[in-house]
Amino acid sequence: MRIVLLLILIVHGLIHLLGFVKAFRFFDVKQLTQNISKHFGVLWILTFVLLIIATILFAFKNDYWWAIAFIAVFASQVLIIYFWKDAKFGTIANVMIFVASFIGYETWSYYEKYINDVKHSLQQKEYSQNTMLTETDIQQLPEAIKKYIRYTGCINKPKVNNFKIEFSGKIRKNEQSEWMPFTSEQYNFMAEPTRLFFMKAVMKHLPVAGYHCFKNGIAFMDIRLFSLFKVQFQKGTEMDMAETVTFFNDMCCMAPATLIDKRISWSEKDKNTVTATFTNKGISITADLYFNNKGELVNFISNDRYAADAGKKLQWATPLKNYKEINGYKLAGYAEAIYSYPDRDLCYGTFDVVSIKYNCYDYE
Repeated sequence: MRIVLLLILIVHGLIHLLGFVKAFRFFDVKQLTQNISKHFGVLWILTFVLLIIATILFAFKNDYWWAIAFIAVFASQVLIIYFWKDAKFGTIANVMIFVASFIGYETWSYYEKYINDVKHSLQQKEYSQNTMLTETDIQQLPEAIKKYIRYTGCINKPKVNNFKIEFSGKIRKNEQSEWMPFTSEQYNFMAEPTRLFFMKAVMKHLPVAGYHCFKNGIAFMDIRLFSLFKVQFQKGTEMDMAETVTFFNDMCCMAPATLIDKRISWSEKDKNTVTATFTNKGISITADLYFNNKGELVNFISNDRYAADAGKKLQWATPLKNYKEINGYKLAGYAEAIYSYPDRDLCYGTFDVVSIKYNCYDYE
């Protein structure tokens, strides 16, 4: 689709050169039978320039290409109407470019909602005053959690007030659905537990965007085709609980330093297994954390996450592996998301960590 639109922009732009050539009589243009003054010739060349600029911006995935394209389409259509006899078929190209530009605008606008939420959340007060995490801070934690925090390299580094994660991976609805490749970025904030997750995916060669928003204990998930047409939307108490589980999962898997949080209560099951209960805004969720002998968290399992298609809570797990150095910490580089149905386990998502950054002060 990108290639088709690029070709339309280029060809449509080049056609506008003919009006300029005709007006200034560089050579005879038999396709244009109407007389074109030099003043109109300047307008034809300016429209050509606007279309080429829009083409370049679109080719390099600039977020604002649509704004230039809108102006170019308006200018082009004015010229086409004035020279309707010769140029009327250019309206078809303008309609196609206008539709693509409108989708571009909606894509930018939808993503901008996420960015504005992030910028607002970045104004939260520091939860831990940005002091260093020490052995004293982890003294009361279960031994497996202490070992994990030490193993990941969190000791004598700043406590975590927020963190940003970027993923790449693939996701699907069920075994019958095709895997959709995706990239995502998210910000998590600790003072007022907030998780803002934005995903860009491809479904049957069409762009899909998804925004998961969790703040003030309230969550929604909004999945849109072309960032315009809603294909899935969920909210309500079940979604609030599901996102509370996901928020705590992010803490455990991606930000071990946050496990000193007083909103967590712990109990040890055995040497390498602990049970945690996380409470926020009156919602309490529980999960079992499984570790190997090295101190790596290898699985997170909760029975408090709702599955929309099942209409009830199912066991939800995120097995982890591929620990590696990420921004000075040793963290899992790969995870899966798995629902356990009565008759099968469904892996519906795989996540490769691209980057993690702690204590962000500005949107990046």
